Amino acid sequence: MDIQASLVKELRDKTGAGLMACKKALQEKEGDLEAAALLLREQGIAAAAKRASKPTGQGVIGAYIHGEGKIGVLVEVNCETDFVARNAELKKFVKDIAMQVCSASPLYVSREDVPADVIERERSIYRAQAASTGKPEKVLDRIADGKMAKFYERACLLDQPFNQDDSLKIQDYLNDIVAKVGENVRIRRFVRFQLGEHVGQ
Repeated sequence: MDIQASLVKELRDKTGAGLMACKKALQEKEGDLEAAALLLREQGIAAAAKRASKPTGQGVIGAYIHGEGKIGVLVEVNCETDFVARNAELKKFVKDIAMQVCSASPLYVSREDVPADVIERERSIYRAQAASTGKPEKVLDRIADGKMAKFYERACLLDQPFNQDDSLKIQDYLNDIVAKVGENVRIRRFVRFQLGEHVGQ
């Protein structure tokens, strides 16, 4: 199937994937832009899963200062090689993640980083809230699960909607970067400072 250059460009602008990958996805999906975008996203997830065990000894520490010095963020993002650490796509990703941390104030990188006692405390609060409204015992755990999903979305960076495109979660954006640079990429840690925070406590 002959794919128009304008459609390839539109898919590239939408996904950030390479021109050849966009053209191939459009050909495979017979010119359906949304289906091609979904295919590229699935390929990104597959690439991320395939590379997840690769060691990440290189990387970048990025900084973002907001509001005339009122909020500051440092983020460490790791990759496999120094070559990719210098890549413009990775540097943009690091900056975007620092801006995300600034605006969305996550507490942890991933669900795996949330301490067990915090999970237990949150779940028991949500269960008790549901019980206090008279909900039957058999649905309390399901309600608590739903509220925990919302908690993770607020507290965990990888679960948060990307502030520049809320149709993506940060995990989706990370998967896309892995597919683009062809290496394992990991958000290792971050710290967020807000002027005056905890003063007087």
